[in-house]
Amino acid sequence: MSISPDIENKIYLLQEKYEAMGQDMASYLDGLLYADFLTYWDYIHLDTLLSLQSPKTPFPDEEIFIIYHQITELYFKLALHECKQVANSHDLTATFFTARLKRINNYFDALVNSFTIMVDGMEKEQFLKFRMSLLPASGFQSGQYRMIEIYATDFINLVAKDKREELRNASAEQQFEYIYWKFGATELSTGKKTLTLKQFEKKYSSTFITLARDCRDNNFNLLLRNLQQKGEDTTALQEELRRLDTFVNVNWPLAHYKSAVRYLHREPEEIKATGGTNWQKYLPPRFQKRIFYPELWSDEEKDNWGKAWVEEALHTRF
Repeated sequence: MSISPDIENKIYLLQEKYEAMGQDMASYLDGLLYADFLTYWDYIHLDTLLSLQSPKTPFPDEEIFIIYHQITELYFKLALHECKQVANSHDLTATFFTARLKRINNYFDALVNSFTIMVDGMEKEQFLKFRMSLLPASGFQSGQYRMIEIYATDFINLVAKDKREELRNASAEQQFEYIYWKFGATELSTGKKTLTLKQFEKKYSSTFITLARDCRDNNFNLLLRNLQQKGEDTTALQEELRRLDTFVNVNWPLAHYKSAVRYLHREPEEIKATGGTNWQKYLPPRFQKRIFYPELWSDEEKDNWGKAWVEEALHTRF
């Protein structure tokens, strides 16, 4: 059987490649000769993936709860993949930045619009029973979500709103002590840290502080300013940043808030979240006033941040 010129040329190119690395091409060809053909299920580790659901109770709908949260974390991983590309770019352009932001926004769009799959997919009575087996675990403990926030903005914008001016020039360690989400993981009755928060801090505090330091000079907010100073057209970029701000700080918390209203609202007293988190104060965007890009919003938009969405949730009982 004759060898085509195209195949022959590729063999020569491969030989040059391996010789440049001091490697024996024939050995690599042996490996290729004896290797099995790749399958879809092996490539994505499908059997392993489908074995990662381990319900703690006999209630069927708990598996839905687990799978949806695993899907969520995979979307967060995709978003972080793009965050790192932007932050680590040595010659960042507005075009590249905008393209990566569109990807991140697509991920959050899918998450926000898919949340009803889990909400509508679980019976309320089943959820209220199996949730007690999850204590003190909570979706609050998503480290990837916190990392996305750190990449997205100046760290001071993640500090509780009543402490931002006081700590504006403080160190990352000092600012971290007053990061907004800590105040959502306090015991409703005593104001003390929940076990949920203690676990979370033990696992991730040093990671978050290190990332905050690393992102001081390359978070999305600062990168936007740098591009503007260079005279680049950032019109499209600003629009994507506004979309990200809305997805992360309004729509995603609100999706959880609506779920809490459905599952945890019971007159005359609200049911606590699994980690004892104060969901009534922690989730509504208008209470947190957490805004990644304050300069991109008008005073009126900031004053009414999330107000319309929360009012809709309060009057909706699914």
